[in-house]
Amino acid sequence: MALERHREAARVNRNGGHHVWRRFAVIARPYWLSGEKWKARGLLALAVLLLLGQTGFNVLLNEQTGEFTSALAARDADRFWLSIRQCVAIVIVAVPIYAFYYYVRDTLGIFWRRWLTNRFLDRYFTDRAYYELNASGAIDNPDQRISEDINAFTQQSLYFLMIALGAVIQLAAFIGVLWSISKALVYFLVVYAIFGTVVTMLVFGRVMIGINFLQLRREADFRFSLVRIREHAEAIALHRGEEQESFQARRFFDAAFVNYRKLLRVQLNLNLFQYAYSFLTIVLPSAIIAEQVLSGELEVGRAVQAAGAFAAVLSAVAVIVDHFEGLSRFAAGIDRLGTFSKTLAAREAAGADATGRIESVWGPQLALEHVTLQTPGRERVLIADLSVSAEPGKGMMIVGDSGGGKSSLLRAIAGLWNAGSGRIVRPGPEEMMFLPQQPYMVLGNLRSQLIYPDRTRQVSDQELWRLLGRVNLPDLAERFGGLDAELDWGKVLSIGEQQRLAFARVLLHRPRYVMLDEATSALDVGNEEILYRELATTSTTPVSVSHHASLLRFHDQVLELTGSGNWRLHRAADYRF
Repeated sequence: MALERHREAARVNRNGGHHVWRRFAVIARPYWLSGEKWKARGLLALAVLLLLGQTGFNVLLNEQTGEFTSALAARDADRFWLSIRQCVAIVIVAVPIYAFYYYVRDTLGIFWRRWLTNRFLDRYFTDRAYYELNASGAIDNPDQRISEDINAFTQQSLYFLMIALGAVIQLAAFIGVLWSISKALVYFLVVYAIFGTVVTMLVFGRVMIGINFLQLRREADFRFSLVRIREHAEAIALHRGEEQESFQARRFFDAAFVNYRKLLRVQLNLNLFQYAYSFLTIVLPSAIIAEQVLSGELEVGRAVQAAGAFAAVLSAVAVIVDHFEGLSRFAAGIDRLGTFSKTLAAREAAGADATGRIESVWGPQLALEHVTLQTPGRERVLIADLSVSAEPGKGMMIVGDSGGGKSSLLRAIAGLWNAGSGRIVRPGPEEMMFLPQQPYMVLGNLRSQLIYPDRTRQVSDQELWRLLGRVNLPDLAERFGGLDAELDWGKVLSIGEQQRLAFARVLLHRPRYVMLDEATSALDVGNEEILYRELATTSTTPVSVSHHASLLRFHDQVLELTGSGNWRLHRAADYRF
């Protein structure tokens, strides 16, 4: 995985701008053609109009600056105070336009972010893409790409778009003013801007994009290492793994630190060039028109006006030079988001090709027909040519040595693993539930734990209290402040309590089948029997992975995985561990 990341960073560094901007178009275009297109285009048009207003006021203020400077030089009080009053009037009108411009731009940005986030979330959760991407490690930190990279993409897209549009408007507004004062300044300006842009792109372009790309990744890796420590704090403490975890976190930070030092060195060189490039513009315009002012051909105020117009035009034509550092970070973010989008698209395309995959079809009961199951990378065969069915009301127990493929078979039944051949017939997803050994505790209150994954189901408090009693947790709600108490349930409940809570979900939803992967491993025999006895009173058929002989009586058949892909089927009444 590290080699793949290195190759990806090298590719970003090598391909440069055209590759990044193609990805920008792929990500950005759908929003402007979506159902929100008219609102988006309307806000963009309003922002452009406000930007035009800003530029118009800038021209007027620059003109009045030259006017009151000339009035001061001529010691003409009436002319000076008239110009000051006009400046104040311009400012009174301009201030709301400036403020409203940023409001409109940022409003468009947040609407775009919402739409793009929903689009990526839809693709991320479709067909369990989140599971496969995280399991394969094909994309690092997808959570950051959705939460942070999308936000940066939308906000910075509008920021740089408006800068570019503003540069064009500013150029059109001020070039005429500058041309009317000094043609020599215009000629010098064109040559100077072209020189600065070419040097910036050729010397700093590809290097900064590649380094910024790596920095985003390494910062995300460091943050993820700290999140893992927080999530697994108890396990780390029990193993006394502080030294190892500290070493890992420091290693990720050191990688970010070393890369950032490289970035700082490149930024130092860029800053040296940018500041020298900018500071020269303070001197050069005055030097070029000095002779005209000294000879009396130009008023002092016109010289000030020329300097202001020169600065405005230079800012417009040198927009890449002035904003290159931000553009390089923006380009790196585009590439990360583009890589994510491309990976999701490749997975969606692969999903349409069923070659070399176990076929899944809907049916009234669970059945496996000549199923050969391989590991996701197809490194080895776990189960060969398995044909078995679990008829409704006739539970099946899956046994075998550790690593023999028991949990993998449940993943295949769930549709998580599909490398191999054959066919799995199963009821629809709403008619099957899966209980792993480590239950998942959703964020929310105790009520939401019980009704998960159904978010909208209405269940009375009395029924939920009875349900807790059925799984031998009669005082759980009272102990933590009622059904609406919101806690970190994965931390405040023991594993045994979590397993009983997961069983309560099954009893509430009454699916046709429930897949139990060591789902009672943390329970004593008495509690385990209570749960299976309650399950037996429903129409739910259990398919259990377990080594507990006491559970045999709750099943009708035993599927024994004997290793090397082999298997045997037994009557539960005849099977002995």
